[in-house]
Amino acid sequence: MTGLQSKGGTALVLVDVQKAFLEWEAAGMRRNNPNAVDNIARLLAAFRRAGLPVFHIRHASREAGSALRPEMPGYEPIDEARERGGEPVIVKHVNSSFIGTDLEDRLRAAGITTVVICGITTNHCVETTTRMAGNLGFDARLVSDACYTFDRTGHNGRHEAAEDIQAMTLSNLDGEFATIETTDSLLAALETGVAA
Repeated sequence: MTGLQSKGGTALVLVDVQKAFLEWEAAGMRRNNPNAVDNIARLLAAFRRAGLPVFHIRHASREAGSALRPEMPGYEPIDEARERGGEPVIVKHVNSSFIGTDLEDRLRAAGITTVVICGITTNHCVETTTRMAGNLGFDARLVSDACYTFDRTGHNGRHEAAEDIQAMTLSNLDGEFATIETTDSLLAALETGVAA
């Protein structure tokens, strides 16, 4: 990977790290990347130590019955990723963190050119945000082991494993929309500030 920029040039964007997904898991939905939330917490701590900007994205669903509706417990952030004073929380209503929000304006105003993206779920809001970040000209870094998704039934009725969904999502994004990173590669870059 190429080195991360000094203070101000790089920001962490946490996409939808919300308790609704813990509820899905508790209800029996199977996910991949069991260490993802721990890795998100490691990234968050490292960015805070480095004094680098952090943006928390929260999905406020408008769908009836959604666990992500603002009045529901599932809307709240997962404890390990809860914002601290001064860290902006940007509320979105669609898959992309850039649509209907001021995220792009905030990033540009802060002189940020590199966005490190992690969160839930890989093939939905994380992927859409990553694609748009790349399209908007940001140096997007998607952290593969700091995001996760769930098994699902495909359009043809076939069972799709979370691991396969994640692998294909990362393959689709890599090199065209983003650089795929790991938590360790990002932490090493933050430590050295040079190419890892």
